[in-house]
Amino acid sequence: QSGAQMASYAAGFFPPDTSPGWLRQLGRGALETLAISAIGTLIAALLGAALSLLAAGRLGRPAKAAARLLLNALRSVPELVWAALMVIAAGLGPFAGTLAIALHTTGVLGRLFAEALENAPPAPSTALREAGSGAVAAFFYGTLPNVLPQWLAYSLYRWENNIRMAAVLGFVGAGGLGQLLYVTLSLFQQPRAMSVMLAMLLMVMVVDAASNGLRSRLG
Repeated sequence: QSGAQMASYAAGFFPPDTSPGWLRQLGRGALETLAISAIGTLIAALLGAALSLLAAGRLGRPAKAAARLLLNALRSVPELVWAALMVIAAGLGPFAGTLAIALHTTGVLGRLFAEALENAPPAPSTALREAGSGAVAAFFYGTLPNVLPQWLAYSLYRWENNIRMAAVLGFVGAGGLGQLLYVTLSLFQQPRAMSVMLAMLLMVMVVDAASNGLRSRLG
C-alpha cells in the first residue's frame, strides 16, 4: 500500500506545469536565484581578498591570527544557518539569502586567497622593492598578477556551488526558486514543483558550463 501511495504521489509530478504565467514566475525566480548567488559571491570575493592580506601575514602576526579566526568562524557556520539568522535579522526575501551566501563564502574564499598569497613566488615583489617600489606597488605589480588567475578560478568555482545553495536557501524564506519550490510542495502542486526542479537543473547546467569554460581559459 505504501509503495502504491508513493507511486501515485510521484506520478502527480507529471507532466510539469508549462503554462505561460507560471513560466514567467519561474523566469523571475531563476533571475532572483542567479542574482542572490552572483552578488553574494562578488561581495565574498571582495571581502575575502581584503581579509586574505591579513590572514597571509602581510600586516603582522596579531592581524594574521585575528583574520584567520574570523575566516574560520564565518565558514564553520553553514549557509542554511546563516540564512535562518539573516531572515530573522533582515526579513524574508533575497537580501537575507545574499547575506548568508556572502558571509559563508567570505570565510571560504578568504582562506583560499590567503593560501594562494602564501604560495606566491616572492621574487617579482622582492625585485620591485629592491628597485625602489613601495609595498603597495610591489604587491599590485609583483604579487597580484601571479595570484589573480587563482583567485578568479576559486571565485567562479564557489559561484557554481552558490547557485545550488541559493536554490536551497529559499526553503528558509530567502527567495528565488527555492522559495517557489517550498510553496508548491507545501500546497501539493506537484506539476508546478516539477517545473521548478527542472528550471533549477537547467540553470545549474548552464552556469556550470559557462563557469568551466571561463576557468579553463584562466588555467
